[in-house]
Order: sequence, then structure tokens, then C-alpha cells
Amino acid sequence: MIIRKLFTLFLGAAFCTSINAQKSKEYYTSISQGDKEIQIISKAAHLIPSTRQFRWQQLELTAFFHFGINTFTNREWGLGNEDPALFNPTKLDANQWVRVAKEAGFKQVILTTKHHDGFCLWPTNTTNYSVKNSPWKKGNGDVVREVADACKKQNMGFGIYLSPWDRNSTLYGTDDYNNFFVNQLTELLTNYGRIDEVWFDGANGEGANGKKQRYDFKHWYEVIRKLQPTAVIAVMGPDVRWVGTETGYGRETEWSVVPINNLDQVSIASNSQQEATYNPQGDMTGNELGSRDKIINAKGLVWYPAETDVSIRPGWFYHKDENDKVKTPEKLLDIYFHSVGRNSVLLMNIPPDKEGLINDADIKNLRRWKKLRDSIFNNNLSKGAIITSDNGIHPQALIDQNYTTYWTTKGKDTTAVIQLNFKNKKTINILMLQENILVGQRIEKFRLEYFNGKEWLIATEGTTVGYKRLLQFDAIATNKVRLKILSSRSNPTLSEIGLYYKQIRSQ
Repeated sequence: MIIRKLFTLFLGAAFCTSINAQKSKEYYTSISQGDKEIQIISKAAHLIPSTRQFRWQQLELTAFFHFGINTFTNREWGLGNEDPALFNPTKLDANQWVRVAKEAGFKQVILTTKHHDGFCLWPTNTTNYSVKNSPWKKGNGDVVREVADACKKQNMGFGIYLSPWDRNSTLYGTDDYNNFFVNQLTELLTNYGRIDEVWFDGANGEGANGKKQRYDFKHWYEVIRKLQPTAVIAVMGPDVRWVGTETGYGRETEWSVVPINNLDQVSIASNSQQEATYNPQGDMTGNELGSRDKIINAKGLVWYPAETDVSIRPGWFYHKDENDKVKTPEKLLDIYFHSVGRNSVLLMNIPPDKEGLINDADIKNLRRWKKLRDSIFNNNLSKGAIITSDNGIHPQALIDQNYTTYWTTKGKDTTAVIQLNFKNKKTINILMLQENILVGQRIEKFRLEYFNGKEWLIATEGTTVGYKRLLQFDAIATNKVRLKILSSRSNPTLSEIGLYYKQIRSQ
């Protein structure tokens, strides 16, 4: 697409659980002029995701299907005057699309129901520029219906992309266009069952009349909240932000709690991020968004996690000459480590071809990518370890494979050491950590050390953790490792710790 985006704690005798933490429902907070740094840091430490944001974060992998008139014109951005007769995917199989995504480990898909050209993939009543005037299925087809049904059949989440920019509509650039757009949204949000994500970008070029449109995002958000209250609104939306690039690589330090400068649009007393119909404003694409230096000068703070997008091909729509340019399984694995492994959700585009099928080249690499991930993460070498933590509570929660149970510290301790002892030596080169974000994102700095028989040495170190952090390092063989939490905004929490080995293949 090459789109330019504008962008509580309960301590049990036997275990810790984060259910009580959700009662506070603190998704954002204001900062008073008299707040001291310690108070601001505490506020940041206790912000948590909304229910919809947490469900979205757990997906880890979402697939994007860029498909439309551009598929048949070999373009990335259509002009809005393409002949609907060009749209004729003779072998379209949405079940194949969803099956390919599911087999690769994706939990949800998003379909481009309308791109910038304005061509609609459903038989809308708002315009004649749609599949109903194409030869596909003699004008009786509905791509949105087929993908939605395939997702329901295969128990996959379903989301929609609807481009605000419309190069075909004569209403674009006028006040009437926002109502036109609401009518399109309403059709999509009422006729296809549950919608899990609504995805907007910030592309805002000229329409057929040479005018630009002033988008009424607030009204659109209100419509979505009313018709699909469980749907996440991304990335020009209140729930999820764009990470800032289309490379698939997120920030090394990724805070889900970031400054917000437009809290005056919301009544803190009566509203919440759960019902928010505003787009948090501030620097959302900088190198580091939520550090102490950033948040102590903010007007407010909000839980606003990052989505990292990338296409499996150089382009976002299918192009035959890119069949040999599909990203390799090794490249996809590296992207995974630097997106999901950096506290983000990876949105990967897999464009169907002119026949209406996912190409064999994409399928082959997706399957090999899944096989690579399984070969690493199906064997958590931390299992069976004897875990100790002098000032910690319930260390066994770290390897029980239950996200809602977690380790934390006693009293007000913000530093800690967690040691894992093994009966036999383990060879490892990957560390996985998961914070319990239902309590908050807190860890600012950590280090993994290993014992070489004589002394403790550093294996790797990092800053933020969040929902998931993955770090690779040179392989070591040891029977003792220890994780040091060096800095945290409040009592640190960890739901899971994983140690893995990735075999290095010779080139």
C-alpha cells in the first residue's frame, strides 16, 4: 500500500492473579501541574489495557489481505477511474486465504474492503463502483461476505480496512462525504457479523474533484463503538497506534503507556479508553515514546500499544513479477523477533493474486516460517528448573504456561533477582519474557546472566518488556542463569520466562 499514516495487585499465598487489577480500568490518566515525578511514574505504572486492547495484544499475529481493483491493474494506488469489468477473480477462494493464514499461526485477518481508488468489495448501496458491476459471479459476488464467513468457519478474527481517501466518489472533499463514509461503515458493521478490528490509515489526497477531505474521525469512532463495541480501532484510532514504519521492525524500547496531549477532549469522570471516541495526540512515531523524560512533561498518559505492519512482498497488492521476491522464512523470523518480540502485534500483508488465491510462493515461505518458529518455541528449556527469588512471590508462576498467574516482589521492591538452576547444562541463545500487562507495564531495565563455572557473565540485557520481549544472544551452555530486574516503575511483574535454543544453520 505504501500508505502514509498520520498519524490492586492481589498476592495469594499460593499464587498471584491479575483479575483484581482489571477492576480499576485505568486506561488513561491526567497529570496535574503539581504532580511530582514519583507520582507521575506511579500513574504510568498502574495504567492497563482495556478489554479490547488486551484481546488484540494476545493475537500477536494478524494477516492483512490487500485485494481489489489494483490487483488487476498492477498498481499500488488506483486512480479511481478503473473499469469495474477488470475485476474478475475466477478462482477466488476465501477459505484458502484464511486457512493459509491460520496454518501460519495468524489469529485474525483484515481485508481491504475499499482502497484509495474507491472500488468496494461488497455490493454497497452507496455507489455503483463495486463488485456488483463487475463480471465476477455476474455481479452477484461479495468478497467481504466470503472472507467473513471463512473466518467464522475457521474460528479466526475478522477485521476490515476502509480507506477514508476515495478517488472515485464525487462527494469527496465535501461535507456530504463524511455521511457517505458513515453509510459505508454502517453496512460493513451491521451485515457481516462480529468485526474485531477496524483499520484506518491517514492517507488524505485529492479526490476526483481535486479537493481534499476533512475526515470526521470522531463521528466514525462513535459509529464503530455503537455498532461493534468490541472492535479495536487502529491505527488512526483510539485503541492502537502505528509503530511508525512499514518494515516490520519495532522499537527496541517500546512502551504501551505514552504521553497524550488532548485529554481536554475527554471527561475523565464520565469516559474511559473503553469508550473513547478521540485519537490520542502527541509524538507517536519517535524513537522512544514513553521514557521517563517523555512522560514527566506530558499533560496526560494513555495505554496506546503499537501495531507493526509489513508486507510479505515488496508491494502491498499482488504483482506477478514479485513472485520471486517473497520474504524468506529467515527474514520473516527476524521480523517476528523485532515486532512481536518488541511488545507489538505484527500485521503482515499476504496479497491474493488475480485468480483470487494466495500464491504458492507465499504459502511455501509462510509454512517454512511457521516450522522455524515451532522448532524454537515448542521447547521451553526453562521447564523443570528450580526457581528461586529471595524477595519474590510465586516464582513457579514463571513456567506454568498461565498468563494470568505471575511472579512479583514483596513490599515496594522495584529490583529483584530470579535464579534458575538446572540439573544438567542447557544450551540457550534466546530469552523470552512476558510482563503481566493486566497489572501494568513497569520494567525499565533487565539483564540475563549465566554462570560459567567460575563467575557470572552477561548473556544479554534489555529495557522494556511489555506483553512479550524476545532477545537473541550468542549460544551459551550453563546450568545456572539469573534474571536481574534492575529498574521498574513499581513492583515488577512477570507472567512467563522462556529460554530457547535456535540452531544456527550454515549458509
